[in-house]
Amino acid sequence: MKVIFIDVDGTLLTYENVLPPSATVAIRTARKNGHKVYICTGRSRAEVYDYIWDIGLDGMIGGNGSYVEADGKVIMHQVISPEDAKHIVDWLHGRGLEFYLESNAGLFASENFETRGESTIQEYSYRKGKVGAKMITVRDAFPEMIFGEKNLYRDDLNKVSFVLDSYQDYLDAAKEFPHLKVGTWGGAGETALFGDIGVANIDKAHAIDVLLKYLGADRKDTIAFGDAKIDIPMFEYCAIGVAVGSGGDEIKAVADFVTDAVADDGIYNAFKKLGLI
Repeated sequence: MKVIFIDVDGTLLTYENVLPPSATVAIRTARKNGHKVYICTGRSRAEVYDYIWDIGLDGMIGGNGSYVEADGKVIMHQVISPEDAKHIVDWLHGRGLEFYLESNAGLFASENFETRGESTIQEYSYRKGKVGAKMITVRDAFPEMIFGEKNLYRDDLNKVSFVLDSYQDYLDAAKEFPHLKVGTWGGAGETALFGDIGVANIDKAHAIDVLLKYLGADRKDTIAFGDAKIDIPMFEYCAIGVAVGSGGDEIKAVADFVTDAVADDGIYNAFKKLGLI
């Protein structure tokens, strides 16, 4: 039995959020053959929509390692403390930055995120090559996002993402929250579009280790699929790391091999090459 971990955005799904039918076939066939398949994603559970679960999965790692679920049970869940959550919300409000809170209960938008976030989401979609990117709304990008929430102080946060008015916003956030994990996404360095703040000392590798102990499985039987720098820790941890052809150069450099692009049946072809199907 192999234990397989697949990143979602840009790996299981294309950058346009399209799920290739061949990937569904590959995962379902591999599970019939006795292997276990988990998604390993930056998404919170609320962002794993039914069409992803309907593929057939044994569970998930979410929040880039803060959440582990297997067989319908929560194995691990590390959240931002209520005190830190309040500090983050107050600090972002004080700087006039719009944001959304990521929890397993849903995505909660700040007061003006829908309007301020639209141009940033459009730019993010444009960079990903999405057709009609300049027409995309925040509600298109986040179909189940919750707007108008009165109380933004929560005790169940995996992460907070915020729109960067400038790269300095990220640098200042890193100084303000040195005990938390502060990063960026939507571009490297000063081209980044969003900042994010989450629990420190977590990554996909640590979460995989927790899950393997729960399963009683061996690290030598693990296979990871990814497309980006955030996936490097799980590639370094797992026995085999497979980068999709549509992924970035940094992840390809540490992969054991590179499969085809997501839209060109990369997952299916890799599963076949590895003897999983």
